[in-house]
Amino acid sequence: MDAVERVLRARGVELVDGREPADLVVVNTCTVTAVADRKSRQAVRRARRSNPNGQVLVTGCSVAVDPESLADADPAAHLYDRGSKDRLLADVAALLERSDGTAMPTLSGADRFVEPRAGRTAGLEGEESSIEDDFVDGASISRTRAFVKIQDGCTFHCTYCIIPKARGPERSVAPAVVLAEVRTALSVGHREVVLTGINVGTYDAGARGGAGDRRPGLPGLVRRILAETTVERVRLSSIEPQHVTDELLEAWLGSDGRCLPHFHVPLQSGDDAILRRMGRRYEARSYADLVARVRRAMPGAAIHADLIVGFPGEDEASWARTSTFLRTLDLAGIHVFRYSARPGTPAARMVGQVDDRTKKRRAAEALALAAEARASFAARQLGGEMAVLFERPLSDGRWLGHAESHVLVAAAAPEGDPLANAIGLVRAESIDPAAPDRVVGRLLAVDRAPIAFGGRPIASRPAPVAD
Repeated sequence: MDAVERVLRARGVELVDGREPADLVVVNTCTVTAVADRKSRQAVRRARRSNPNGQVLVTGCSVAVDPESLADADPAAHLYDRGSKDRLLADVAALLERSDGTAMPTLSGADRFVEPRAGRTAGLEGEESSIEDDFVDGASISRTRAFVKIQDGCTFHCTYCIIPKARGPERSVAPAVVLAEVRTALSVGHREVVLTGINVGTYDAGARGGAGDRRPGLPGLVRRILAETTVERVRLSSIEPQHVTDELLEAWLGSDGRCLPHFHVPLQSGDDAILRRMGRRYEARSYADLVARVRRAMPGAAIHADLIVGFPGEDEASWARTSTFLRTLDLAGIHVFRYSARPGTPAARMVGQVDDRTKKRRAAEALALAAEARASFAARQLGGEMAVLFERPLSDGRWLGHAESHVLVAAAAPEGDPLANAIGLVRAESIDPAAPDRVVGRLLAVDRAPIAFGGRPIASRPAPVAD
């Protein structure tokens, strides 16, 4: 979706609020839960209802799993399943070329009508180059951080998960393409890059990309990004526990602070029997050992977890073990999901399905634990200094952003100057009365523009703010 936005902005297309009428609407769907599926269908219906004469393009995992329901939601929409979604950017670009107002030419399942230029490096393994390369120069941005896709697909086949069906097997993006995407993000002003994928830890160390480009594995890819670009801040999206290796931590520690001390590591359950039923590849004890290992390497690092409540077979005793285990981890945050049976998955056929009322109760208990974890982590930041990437103003005139640990920080700008996309050195002084998980800080120094490094990138302390 970031890539689609860059194509549209580079062509001078005005992006409007989702509530405003539009000539083109791109809907990205999700199928990870039944609720996500339902919201995806609602989004498609809403897009057509609000834009009866517009073009509606629908992509994402729901298209791959259940295209019929989306076609029912809007028979005129163009659907991009897993086999055709790689043409989405080319189709958007071609649509913008058409000045006669006629209907978009053949899309899903038909021949490509914008051919990639010869000699380009493959994006995902076995795929053609993205047409995006033709349009990114000079594109503007609307967010402070850029998401760079390094991998797609998963073959772990957790028993509850439909993503392997929706996304297929693992494919890694060639390092040259990742580096080009990072440089593009930097060229348009992004200061933080998030390396993302379905299962980023499987980034392929053995396969070869275009022109003999050997893929270095995730730690090696991170080192190349640090050595060959001027990116100031690097994060990962979620990463499986078994993939947080000593080599990855060494890459983080060797980054001079550019790799941020924040890991999102899915847990899903704190009960070993439930983890086995889920098909997870670790036990609760090994997860706890990982948390301790990360903190030994990076004291104060933020670790967020995912949690599924109400999985088949989760009785009161196993839920109690999970709750107790969560309290021992001292996490920075917990993302809570109620188990949702996905069609065709082994978990949907398991005995011991948990009733909705129980799932809702456990979810509420888990959300209370999550709020407590966020507030406790925010409180531990008090008295320290942190580098905050400011993103947006609050209604009271302060600016809000994320520190290296991903904790939210609010601070007043000097003399009301805007802080959008600025990195500020902030002293954490208190907790916001309106948000227990938000730090209130005093701005000590500010850097308002990306720094152009010469040679090997180095850290730079922002200029002091006048009192």
